[in-house]
Amino acid sequence: MTRFSSIFSQLLQLFPRLEFEQAVKQHQAERSTKGFSSWGQFVAMLFCQLGRAHSLREICGGLASCEGKLKHLGILEAPKKSTLAYANEHRPWELYRTVFEQTLGKCQSVVAAAGCKKKFRFKNKLISLDSSTIDLCMSVFDWAKFRRTKGAVKLHLLLDHDGYLPSYAVITDGKKSDIKVARTMKFAAGTVLVMDRGYNDYDWYAELTDEGVFFVTRMKDNANYGVVEKRKTPEKTNVISDEVIFFFSMAAASKEHFFRRIEVWDEEKQDTIVFLTNHLEFGATTIATIYKDRWKVELFFKALKQSCKIKTFLGTSANAVHTQIWTALIAMLVLKYLQLKSTFGWSLSNLLALLRLQLFVYRDLHTWLNAPFEAPPSLEGIHDVQLVLNLAG
Repeated sequence: MTRFSSIFSQLLQLFPRLEFEQAVKQHQAERSTKGFSSWGQFVAMLFCQLGRAHSLREICGGLASCEGKLKHLGILEAPKKSTLAYANEHRPWELYRTVFEQTLGKCQSVVAAAGCKKKFRFKNKLISLDSSTIDLCMSVFDWAKFRRTKGAVKLHLLLDHDGYLPSYAVITDGKKSDIKVARTMKFAAGTVLVMDRGYNDYDWYAELTDEGVFFVTRMKDNANYGVVEKRKTPEKTNVISDEVIFFFSMAAASKEHFFRRIEVWDEEKQDTIVFLTNHLEFGATTIATIYKDRWKVELFFKALKQSCKIKTFLGTSANAVHTQIWTALIAMLVLKYLQLKSTFGWSLSNLLALLRLQLFVYRDLHTWLNAPFEAPPSLEGIHDVQLVLNLAG
């Protein structure tokens, strides 16, 4: 008879202990600690995300109720609430960022091996840049500056359109502007970066152009520009105009950079949309389709907030909040990895909903992924037997 460990234990095999311990040593996460290991903390926080535990009590109680199965997870006993709370507050959150990067590499390898069909013909790397605000109570999270009576943290994210994986993330307080964070990021030459109007900065556009990075964004209505060339628009499309332009403010500063202004009619909204790009070769319809695909990063944020626990937090310190958000991102990578490896047509929400019910079931993970509604082999041929209770004396 084939024996399996629990599905949760098989999920944890995505995180080799040697790699994890190297990350622990790199960040000195267990300096001056006794008893409760960083691995135990990671298991508890990943269980929080995948098991949808809403409090420290639920995490510790949920693990404690499975005492006989914890050895398969690499821990001997469930942590106490105070122990887990202390670890979240004091263990460096940078450890989880490193684990995220390690997991991302595995997901990218799966995408490359699968040879997923690309939506666009060009070979350039396509990524979307966006941010999402996570509201916090100012009186409790007094370090999370946002407004006078409201606190928040902001998650800045790059989404790689090859597999739609989160490839880079930065967590700041709510007051940090998007463009300030964007200017700290570096992109490989040839990359196509898609973003909304919140990142409007002509000097930054010039820097990206000088570095060989292409961008596609929406153009502001009050932009002051001059037209250098009017290009012919393709027939039977919704493209209204395609122009090569320059900005007067940049010309005044002796910066010679030319961009394209593409105006497109949106039939659904019955309005025009104006795109701005520094790519002078792509077709106008390609530019419009690239920006439309940016919606995937919005869907990722929606899935993250609906599927993972980042709306309420287990601790009030900045370290605890960062730890929980990074664990949520790791959980999203786990779900994307399972989605990529499965032949079943999973949505992320359905995958997490059913996975939550299977975490401590002893069954082959990949068999269940590909056929989630089929009975395990050991149960085939077993029929319901009606028990008759003989009450006759």
